Amino acid sequence: MKYSIKNMKLWAAALSLTLLPLGAMAQEWQSLFNGKSLSGWVQRNGKAKYSVENGTIVGRTVYGTPNSFLCTKKNYGDFILEFEFRMDNSLNSGVQFRSESLKSYNNGRVHGYQFEMDPSPRAWTGGIYDEARRGWLYNMNNNPSAKTAFKKDAWNKARIEAIGTTLRTWVNGIACADIQDNATLTGFIALQVHAIGNKADEGKKVEWRNIRILTKDVQKYATPVDYNVPELNYIDNTISAREAKDGWKLLFDGKTTNGWRGAKLDGFPDHGWKVENGLLKVLKGAGGESANGGDIITTRTYKNFILKVDFKITEGANSGIKYFVDPTLNKGTGSAIGCEFQILDDQRHPDAKLGVKGNRKLGSLYDLIPAPEKKPFDIKNFNQAMIVVKGNHVEHWLNGVKLLEYERNNAEWNALVAYSKYKDWPNFGNHSEGYILLQDHGHEVWFKNIKIKELP
Repeated sequence: MKYSIKNMKLWAAALSLTLLPLGAMAQEWQSLFNGKSLSGWVQRNGKAKYSVENGTIVGRTVYGTPNSFLCTKKNYGDFILEFEFRMDNSLNSGVQFRSESLKSYNNGRVHGYQFEMDPSPRAWTGGIYDEARRGWLYNMNNNPSAKTAFKKDAWNKARIEAIGTTLRTWVNGIACADIQDNATLTGFIALQVHAIGNKADEGKKVEWRNIRILTKDVQKYATPVDYNVPELNYIDNTISAREAKDGWKLLFDGKTTNGWRGAKLDGFPDHGWKVENGLLKVLKGAGGESANGGDIITTRTYKNFILKVDFKITEGANSGIKYFVDPTLNKGTGSAIGCEFQILDDQRHPDAKLGVKGNRKLGSLYDLIPAPEKKPFDIKNFNQAMIVVKGNHVEHWLNGVKLLEYERNNAEWNALVAYSKYKDWPNFGNHSEGYILLQDHGHEVWFKNIKIKELP
C-alpha cells in the first residue's frame, strides 16, 4: 500500500479526532451570537442601546426607560447555555431564560427565570430571580460559599442547565443555584439591561460574548449533582428526589386531609376547612378563635424537626402555626395550647398592637418573643414559614430570613412564660414532643407545601 502525503494528513486528522474525549466529539453546540450582528435577536420593553463591538454584545443604560431585554427570536425548552459576561460594577443585570412576552401578561412585559448578575456587596450573581412574576427563587444566601465566584472588572463564565423541572447555575465553574420548578418549561433567552434611577449612570455597559447553547442529548451532558449546593423545590406539594433522600416528607398531599384531624375531634372537621386546587384553606368565619371549623393538628407528634409551611393570608387575617401542642390541655372554647409562630396582617389586625413590644406580630413566638419589625413578607403572595426544633433550641424563619431563636426548659424560659398569657398552663413549651397545629382564627388563610424533616 502506498502512502501519499495527502493520505498521511487525512490519517493524522482522523487519529486526532479519536483522541478527543467522546463528550467533546458528540456535543453539538449552537452559537447564539455570530460576533458581527444582532441577527436572531429582537429587543423588547425598554430602550437601552444594544450594539456589537469587537465581537461582543454591548448593552448601554438609558435613563428614564424600564428594563430592556434583547431576546432570542427562538424559544428553548431543555438546554445547556454558556456565555461570558462583564459589567460596570455599579449596575445590576441578568440573562433571562425560559422567558415570555405575552400581550395578555402586563401588556407584553418580559417575565420568567433570570440568571442574576450582581456586582454589589450582597454578591448574588448566579442566583435565580423570577422577573416580573414571583421575585427571588434562589438568592445566594442559600449557598453563601458561591458568593465569591463572580470576579469584578473581568470576564466571567456562566452556565445554565435547564432540564425538565431542574434549573441549575454556575459562575466560573462554581455551582451556585439549584431549584425544582415547573412554572415555565420553554421560552426565549434574553440579555437584560436594567433600568437606572440616576442620570449619572447613563451609558454604562454590560457585555456578553461566546454565547452558545446545547439542545441535543442535554441529560447526557448534565453536570453531576453537587450535594453541597442546597436544592429548593417550588413544585407544589411534592417531594423531589433530593428531598426524599435528605429525609423530607409531606404533611399535606395537595388533594386530601390525610394526616390531619380536628384538635378537639377524632376526625377532620366537617366544615370550616377546604382542600381546593392544591391548597388547604381555613375558611372565613366570624373572626373568633377556633370558633368555625376549629384548629387542625397532625395525627402524630413530633420531637426534633424542621417544618416548612407556605402560607398566604387575606387582608386583616389572623392565624398561626403551633408546635409542642397538647390538645388535652384546653378542652373548652378557644385554640389548643402550644408554642405559636404567629401569622398576622400586622397592618390591619388589632392584635398587632397588643402584647409586649410587638410579640403578637407576624413571625413572633406569640405573646412571648417579638420578631423584628422589618422582615420579608408579601401579603399578595405565598410566604414560607420555617420552624426548627433541635432539643431545647428553637428558631423561627420567614422567607429564608431567621427572625428569632430561643432556648426552652430553663429558668429564663420559665420566667418568660410566667409573664405571658400561658402562665396558667403547666409546663408550657417544655414538652419533649407534641402535635403540629394550623389555626382557625375566623379568617381565610391558605396553606400548601407543608413539609417536615425529622432530626435525630
